[in-house]
Amino acid sequence: MANYDYDLFVIGAGSGGVRAARTAAATGVKVAVAEDRYLGGTCVNVGCVPKKLYSYAAHFHDAFEDSSGFGWTIPQAPKFDWATLRDNKVEEIKRLNGIYNRLLEGAGVTLINGRAKVVDAHAVEVNGERITAEKILVAVGGWPWTPQFEGSEYTVNSNQVFDLDDFPKRFLVLGGGYIAVEFASIFNGLGADTHLVYRGALFLRGFDHEVREFTRDEMAKKGVNLHFEANIERIRKVEGGLEVTLTNGEQLEVDAVLAATGRRPHLEGLGLDSLGVELNTDGTLKVNERYESSVPSILALGDVTGGPELTPVALAEAMHLVQHHYGDKTPGPLDYQNIATAVFCHPNIGTVGLSEEEARERFGAVRIYSADFRPMKHTLSGSDERCLMKLVVDDASDRVVGAHMVGDEAGETIQGIAIAVRAQLTKTDFDATVGIHPTAAEEFVTMRSLTRR
Repeated sequence: MANYDYDLFVIGAGSGGVRAARTAAATGVKVAVAEDRYLGGTCVNVGCVPKKLYSYAAHFHDAFEDSSGFGWTIPQAPKFDWATLRDNKVEEIKRLNGIYNRLLEGAGVTLINGRAKVVDAHAVEVNGERITAEKILVAVGGWPWTPQFEGSEYTVNSNQVFDLDDFPKRFLVLGGGYIAVEFASIFNGLGADTHLVYRGALFLRGFDHEVREFTRDEMAKKGVNLHFEANIERIRKVEGGLEVTLTNGEQLEVDAVLAATGRRPHLEGLGLDSLGVELNTDGTLKVNERYESSVPSILALGDVTGGPELTPVALAEAMHLVQHHYGDKTPGPLDYQNIATAVFCHPNIGTVGLSEEEARERFGAVRIYSADFRPMKHTLSGSDERCLMKLVVDDASDRVVGAHMVGDEAGETIQGIAIAVRAQLTKTDFDATVGIHPTAAEEFVTMRSLTRR
């Protein structure tokens, strides 16, 4: 066996890279990680963690309004201070960066600060130094992509939006994915006059259609201005801010424009092209079930491989990869079915399994059970916010193949339901489960009447 500096060299210290490095090191192999930016990757620094903190901040808006029906008076109107939220978030992320650092140290992984470049199948170059490794793991994740149009340089991306110097009183989001929808809700909740512009007829493509329509209506009720079937033609800097002209002729003046128009693999300057590593048609790295690229010593996982762009998926892939390459038994392929996910727009979306549309394509006959109701809390709050819950059942087997919710804490509720869906439980099993009263969640086990076939 050739003599390498490391058994495994990981490029990228995000969720997947850190987990793979730690788990591999625990099996006794020699591991190094190179990271040129921050520990914890997208999720900790510019993704799930700060987004959820900002979502919590935005929810207070509703809480203050809802409280009066319950007898609370707030002596003066609540005031929001952007700098406090932003700077407290920065401190929390520093704390998490430190935790990741200690996890790597504790596992005996060498951490190298710098952007690594792959120079051949068994070598990388970092900070001008050549380092060899038996296997190289590419875990560099994705990076926001912004389309080019006149004035596109005035937009900010999802990496930058958390740290704006000033709070944008008028805010515009371009895009229709979950990042766009979440930030539209967040800035609207924090008090900005908020617009969302999307070229399609309805946002959140790929989600259940009824969920998408329900979310559209609830967000509009909360005051988000939705502009569908439109795009940005140009942005011009004017005295008061930014003048945005849409393709439908509308003109808006705002203080900030977020381009939430998708993410691409962060492969620039990585050197993989010179090795001829194969890509998928969308530019992501092509890997087999052992996470090997077309060059077998070069592995990849996480967002860069084009699977579901979710932290828990990268973590699961990391554990799997280590079992394949350093474990004592070969695991089966990772099951990407029934991965639950949440969208932290307001109200939240939680979903697991198939949408109604997917189920109709896959099964001969489906049964749909749904409930659209005003949550108990809002009987006194006076809010007209509604909640949607929905089960998709394969008629032949009676299995619940999809569960969807739009409402408060949908992510928290769906996590438990996800276990049932993954375990292939039936509608009869759901019906035989005694509900917890009074909760919104009990609706999932009390939906008896068929909505449609």
